[in-house]
Amino acid sequence: MSFHSPRSFLSPDFIIRAAARPWELNGLRQLRHQVFVEEQGIFDTDDRDAIDDIALPLVAISTFASEADQVVGCVRIHEAAPRVWRGSRLAVAQSHRRMGRLGAELIRLAVCTAHGRGCDRFLAQVQMQNVALFRRLHWAPLREIEVHGVAHMEMQADLAAYPPILDPFAGWTARSARRRAA
Repeated sequence: MSFHSPRSFLSPDFIIRAAARPWELNGLRQLRHQVFVEEQGIFDTDDRDAIDDIALPLVAISTFASEADQVVGCVRIHEAAPRVWRGSRLAVAQSHRRMGRLGAELIRLAVCTAHGRGCDRFLAQVQMQNVALFRRLHWAPLREIEVHGVAHMEMQADLAAYPPILDPFAGWTARSARRRAA
């Protein structure tokens, strides 16, 4: 029998939902700082901007003993113009990127939530290394752009692939696609 330290254990179950609790919002801010400031160096000190004041934050939360544990993924959505929504700041903790589904689950929650709120067009500025993932998830590339000095692809979701969700706070549980050895 082998034992894992709590820090080396990666839960196979995740809660995907809109963030509402203070610890979720704090975890989201810490994750964005870790990814966009420390890891990628896109921002010097903080990635917050005016969109954060109007955006709906969505999170992927790892579980421990079937209880919500920590924020390991996030994205934000907002209505940029009437019936036109945007997703931004998609991030997954480095320790969970190989889990196989968190980014896709967050994208699904983002687009389905906007669709449920009357979205006719959903757009995102996607870092080039993530374009293939978005294409697999029924997104079309529109044009290459530069955002904060980093190459991105402006992309649009096919709303037909994303049924409306009316309550993103209810969320769902997702299981990791990664298989663990017995």
